[in-house]
Amino acid sequence: YKIPHEEMEDMIRQATLAPSSVNMQPWRFMVVESDEGKAKLRPLIKFNTNQNDTSSAMVVIFGDMACHENGEFIYSQAVENNYMPLEVKNQLLPTITEFYNSISTQQMNDIVKIDSSLAAMQFMLVAKAHGYDTNPIGGFEADQIAEALGLDATRYVPVVIIAVG
Repeated sequence: YKIPHEEMEDMIRQATLAPSSVNMQPWRFMVVESDEGKAKLRPLIKFNTNQNDTSSAMVVIFGDMACHENGEFIYSQAVENNYMPLEVKNQLLPTITEFYNSISTQQMNDIVKIDSSLAAMQFMLVAKAHGYDTNPIGGFEADQIAEALGLDATRYVPVVIIAVG
């Protein structure tokens, strides 16, 4: 069974309503559902190959180490949607940007993993509400998975893989 594309998109959209530190939304979802994509994952998840082989999809959630580069867009959207006044955006965004530019790589890694984990949990709850079982997978070759899926491994840190359906 394959989860319809529109339904998967909707589940991810709902998951991305999860909270995040200063609303930087560092999560990036990659849906792997093709046989070719799952074949790339298989050697990287040695103890979870059954989930890879039998699930409708493997959702790989990454944390974006440069998420703060989207701050202007995120905060402008908040102003446009009347979630915050322009004055608040103009006051907060420079301070937030300065903070992110001043922290260590390890601190940034911690932030994006915590925030992305909230979105991962939200995704699992949303999937269940849609009638799908999920299985979070933390045992994988974290140092290889971004490159195997065509992402910049210095920017995108793997957080969790979720077998769904």
